[in-house]
Amino acid sequence: MHLSWVQFAWAALLALSVCAGAAAAPPSSAPHHVARRSFFSLECKGVYDASIFARLDRVCDDCYNLFREPQLYTLCRKDCFTTNYFKGCVEVLRQTDQLELFKTYIKTLHGADPGV
Repeated sequence: MHLSWVQFAWAALLALSVCAGAAAAPPSSAPHHVARRSFFSLECKGVYDASIFARLDRVCDDCYNLFREPQLYTLCRKDCFTTNYFKGCVEVLRQTDQLELFKTYIKTLHGADPGV
């Protein structure tokens, strides 16, 4: 019985150290690079702002989660969030009260009037 208690104690200690190490670790820079890469792959030609990009991307992500249609996520983000799919997602998610704010965000990222 003593041996199993020792094994249990070591397993618990290992689990705690892994959890503590993960919590104390600095945030990964990978999401930032992924978002920046997405910014350029969407042909955004304006100023990259991570928080603005994340907010607009969240609209498309929420829309995808609602319909579970993989192409919808891509179409929503296409041409730097300037398609009618993005506007449709805003409407479906009942965020039309924020549409003007989203337009200014898109203008910042897109570098021109979005026409959404």
